[in-house]
Amino acid sequence: MEFSMCRIETTLMNGWEFTLKQPEDHHFKPVQLPHDWAIHQPINQMMSQAEVQGFRDRSGIGWYRKILNMKELKDGRIYQLEFDGVYENSTVWVNGIDVGGHKYGYSRFTLDITAALQVGVNVIQVKVDNTSLPSDRWYSGAGIYRTVKLLNLPTNHLRPEEIQVKTCLKGEKGLISIKTGVSSLVKAYISDGNVNFTGESANGMIQLEIPNVKLWSPEQPQLYQLKLSLYEGDQIADTYALRVGVRDVQMMAGKGMYINGKMTKIKGLCIHQDAGSLGVAVPPEIWKDRLVRFKAMGCNAIRTAHHMPASEILDICDELGILVYEEPFDKWTGGSYRRYFETEWQRDLECMVRRDRNHPCIFMWGVGNEVEHQGQTSMLAILKMLKEHLLTLDDTRPVSYAMNPHFKYESVVDLSQVKDIQQFVDEVSDTEILDQNERVERIRRIAEIVDVISCNYQEQWYPAIHDAVPDKLILGSETYQFFRGHAEQMQNFSDEVPWMDVEKHAYVIGGMIWTGIDYLGESMGYPAKGWAGSLFRTNNERKPLSYLYESYWSDAPMVNMAVLDYSLHDEGIKEHWDAPRYANHWDFPQFNRTVIPYMIATNCEEVRLKLNGKAILVNPPTSYPNKMITGYIPYSPGTLEVGGYINGQEVCTYTLKTAGPAVKLEFDSEMITLEGKEGFHKLFTVRAKDKEGVSAFRESSKVNFTLTGPAEIISLDNGDLCSNESYHGHGMHLYRGCVSTIIRLTGEKERVVLSAHSEGMGSAHLVIDII
Repeated sequence: MEFSMCRIETTLMNGWEFTLKQPEDHHFKPVQLPHDWAIHQPINQMMSQAEVQGFRDRSGIGWYRKILNMKELKDGRIYQLEFDGVYENSTVWVNGIDVGGHKYGYSRFTLDITAALQVGVNVIQVKVDNTSLPSDRWYSGAGIYRTVKLLNLPTNHLRPEEIQVKTCLKGEKGLISIKTGVSSLVKAYISDGNVNFTGESANGMIQLEIPNVKLWSPEQPQLYQLKLSLYEGDQIADTYALRVGVRDVQMMAGKGMYINGKMTKIKGLCIHQDAGSLGVAVPPEIWKDRLVRFKAMGCNAIRTAHHMPASEILDICDELGILVYEEPFDKWTGGSYRRYFETEWQRDLECMVRRDRNHPCIFMWGVGNEVEHQGQTSMLAILKMLKEHLLTLDDTRPVSYAMNPHFKYESVVDLSQVKDIQQFVDEVSDTEILDQNERVERIRRIAEIVDVISCNYQEQWYPAIHDAVPDKLILGSETYQFFRGHAEQMQNFSDEVPWMDVEKHAYVIGGMIWTGIDYLGESMGYPAKGWAGSLFRTNNERKPLSYLYESYWSDAPMVNMAVLDYSLHDEGIKEHWDAPRYANHWDFPQFNRTVIPYMIATNCEEVRLKLNGKAILVNPPTSYPNKMITGYIPYSPGTLEVGGYINGQEVCTYTLKTAGPAVKLEFDSEMITLEGKEGFHKLFTVRAKDKEGVSAFRESSKVNFTLTGPAEIISLDNGDLCSNESYHGHGMHLYRGCVSTIIRLTGEKERVVLSAHSEGMGSAHLVIDII
């Protein structure tokens, strides 16, 4: 049997050039993909829509160029360029021939370049026009910021976007139905690594049966390798491989969401797609590090707000067992997408579903977020249209829409004249519906169309919504991290944590915190360059509230302690998305014996607290409304020790110590082995320590990084979104005692040494063996 006719996929991430000037030879400079030109721009307070874009001047027309050498061009072959995302309004030329482009910056698009190619040297040129306004409501970045591939295909080939895999359970058997998208003979081979199962069909459908099937779930994300082979006669013309997971998801009215028969709550985080110092040019390994950290604290779901993510993120979620709520766009006829909605909504919606419907991690589709005219006749018509079209592409998952808590009476507004669509949506005005019964009636109208009621910041109305619509489940598609709303004034600042509503009601399938990790843009005002109301900082450092959610979400015994510290600077967080200013340190040189509030997060039955060996009695977590232990402790330098107990036995501990003067820098480890190839990125963090090795939380000296070996420093990030320091030098100040750098491997399998230096402190050295 011959396989030489099959597809060949080549990633094109190296050898690109870029300019923001006229596309003349002397203007182009080398760049690596993924690339975000906006993150390299200086801070500009005067730019249009500065706050939402994090004061990074992303506006402009960028040009990319790559030389592609083709040794041969075979007859009967099709050559395509596949872009997973270009922000935005792209046009592509090959050897001067316009081969197409795409408008929306988050959609994958594929261009046939067969007729434009020639043997030998080929010039690919990409124009990226990022001048349209309004911009996104968050930092969008600019450029070719996702993966690019060259596809070398036989004329008769499988089309991944036409392949659809559906799974279901029948007792202990897994039934897999495969729509091949072609009428020719296709054979399917599926394997769990040990046992193979096969099937074939020439009518476009293949049925496979797996006895004693291993199921995919957040706890055990079992994946099967599926290979499809397209035949021409007795020869294989093309093959395509993908991973599939067999799982059964049921939404049971009044009872909750069940995965493989087990009731499952969504313990979720909303995320944007940037990664701090990298902007939106984020390699998958950087996102994997983040998702692993989310998973470790008990998170089992993300919402990719408010657009299609990079495709590699879904691959990682399949592997890790992280459920995904995915949506194609934010607003419809308002906001940044208004310039595309009328002509592009169908194409972009189809792109999302066709690209991602075979991922087991996708548990729900969304078709919009906090749109204009919510609950009104015009909005309901669009919602119905979007849902009905989506179901023609995938009828195996529920479809929803994320509702804003604001509902308004009908009014005629020219949305093209609205400069700030979110302000228009949120603004409390004479048209605002404040009566709860009227508000719930609008929600009921939306609930008639969607399969699950997705509520942004509406925990206080869950019982009223459920009474009105008892046959639909509720998801908190966005929730505050700490402050719960109030039924009479929508927002409130009591200590009622929104997660308690998820635990309280069986008909609430979960909550998704806004947001999991800090992001650029959507600033509340200079000097903040982004949104800091999250559980993690941009350099992956955990904040104290993340431990509170770990106590809710994780079964592994844990305990953590933090103290209130209002000497820390304001990070510009929007009030209701903020939290009390807890910090994980015991270092108050300004105090003598001042009484300091504290909080302890634990999933244990009881805790025992000591200050310098002296017991301080505390009540068990169940005696507190949020299961968050709070109290007061007089400051005395030394050691705070807290232990978590189950059945009277200590099962976990946590310690805070007062730091002395910082005398040295330390990485989290001194030596690691890293398996990576050229282009692989990795974040490393260095911390200031005293002579006893205690982290010096308040140390803010400048740290300079150096590197030897086959790698380069790409960026620096200390997690401080109010800082004006450049991400792209070799030096940055410590923030809350630490600073991070991201390095990029350049290919050789040799040793790399990363060093950190600061005046007056001992240097840190990290040895990295590349294998």
